[in-house]
Amino acid sequence: MKAQNELSDSELLQLMAAGDEEAFASLYRRQQATIYRFALQMCGSRELAEDVTQEAFMVLIRDSQRFDPARGSLNSFLLGVARNHLLRRLRRERNYVAIEPSSDNDSVQNQPLTTDGPLDAVSRKDTIESLRKAILSLPERYREVVVLCDLQEMSYVETAEILGCAVGTVRSRLHRARGLLIDKLRPAREEDETSAAVKSARCFA
Repeated sequence: MKAQNELSDSELLQLMAAGDEEAFASLYRRQQATIYRFALQMCGSRELAEDVTQEAFMVLIRDSQRFDPARGSLNSFLLGVARNHLLRRLRRERNYVAIEPSSDNDSVQNQPLTTDGPLDAVSRKDTIESLRKAILSLPERYREVVVLCDLQEMSYVETAEILGCAVGTVRSRLHRARGLLIDKLRPAREEDETSAAVKSARCFA
């Protein structure tokens, strides 16, 4: 008999539907981080991201029959549920999106920074924070494709399944979103270059 960590998502779902609580716990441990990270990158609020993640798994408990493995992975299904719940919350509370200070676990890259020195570390952290804020400022339809394709590294096909749209729509939205991000980040980059030039000039004063 397979250990639970060796079972597929579909097998764990069958066990869960039969009342196996450990099967649900295994699914939660397997999927929770991805769902939470998506919600956080979409809204910038840890509290809301936690609520959305819990709601996605509550839907799985209440109505697991909604998941059809022929239509995609469980991960895509849960991301779709989380997205729908999140968008309802954001539209109901228009000013809810918050930009909270990022932590080592919540940065855009979600990875530790590797740098050559303390000044380089500050510069990279500033860049990540600027990018994070720029993504949060995008309209929802552009923000979600950046989060899914660029941050979550999902394919166009998977992203289209989650959003319920054509692959071509994902491609066009992502192209537009990246253009918007470049425009939003350009002033910050120019300011950094100016600051660096001023500091260099001081060395010769």
